Amino acid sequence: PSALSDKAPVSKGLLLVPSALSLLLALLLPHCQRFFVYDLQAVKDDFQIWRLICGRIICLDLKDTFCSSLLIYNFRIFERRYGSRKFASFLLGSWVLSAVGDFILVEAVRYSFGITAARNLPSGFLAPVFALFVPFYCSIPRVQVAHILGPLSITNKTLIYILGLQLFTSGSYIWIVAISGLISGLCYNSKMLQVHEVLCVPSWMAKFCSWTLEPIFSSSEPTSEARIGMGATVDIQRQQRMELLDRQLMLSQFAQVRRQRQQQGGMINWNRLFPPLRQRRNVNYQDGRQSEQQASPPLEVSEEQVARLMEMGFSRGDALEALRASNNDLNVATNFLLQH
Repeated sequence: PSALSDKAPVSKGLLLVPSALSLLLALLLPHCQRFFVYDLQAVKDDFQIWRLICGRIICLDLKDTFCSSLLIYNFRIFERRYGSRKFASFLLGSWVLSAVGDFILVEAVRYSFGITAARNLPSGFLAPVFALFVPFYCSIPRVQVAHILGPLSITNKTLIYILGLQLFTSGSYIWIVAISGLISGLCYNSKMLQVHEVLCVPSWMAKFCSWTLEPIFSSSEPTSEARIGMGATVDIQRQQRMELLDRQLMLSQFAQVRRQRQQQGGMINWNRLFPPLRQRRNVNYQDGRQSEQQASPPLEVSEEQVARLMEMGFSRGDALEALRASNNDLNVATNFLLQH
């Protein structure tokens, strides 16, 4: 993916703009909420198409705003994996298909069970959020985290499903929006009837949005940490960040270890640290009484690794001895230098 998709401007825009407007309507402009009511009856009888657009963008319930924002934040991985244009096309396609699905479901319930659904359905950008559960279920691997109550287990996807269930049960008729969103996501993800070719963002619009959205919703890359590969699962990203934190913690211990070594004075007793490693060199020899001086010549050590250890605060002699004893493994040598 491009640098623009790495920064996920579409996901950031969906997080910031609808949430800010939802808070603005709830706190400062409550009298304007009537313009964002998802009134299907008015759309059907009075042909108020603008209600179909406004009612399916801004959430009037702050609980729905909070849950949908958390889900969009977790689903931004798809924009980073597939690119901003493909991600926006999926949202557009599922939004249009779910709008048709809402009408079909409401009419099906009325004719099948004689139940007239509410005049107003829950407002907001909810159907595409439910549609994103389809690729989330199909393409994100399931990684077990912990066991609870015997066969039940917690995975890396459990929290996302719990948030989806919370959003699913937040209103009386939100199940209509949820089902239509899941069906639209299934149709678009499976490329049924080639809807992905019809309902997609044109290339000229994608270029225009990249030119306008990049300076607004894109942030600069962090300079204090290495780049994390895009397209990884949330757990892989979390694991990589934990490894970066471990390295930072290791670096913070260097000064303390060096002060302790200076107080103790002299070189570290490497005979105490590495005798098993050195004795392994002579295992295949018939004469087990050979001294370490008669063993094979010392292993050549990379000067680059020696320089890196010296930058951490260790002396050249300790760095050479640690790298030789650890067979030029920089991580093992660093651990020995820190622990002893």
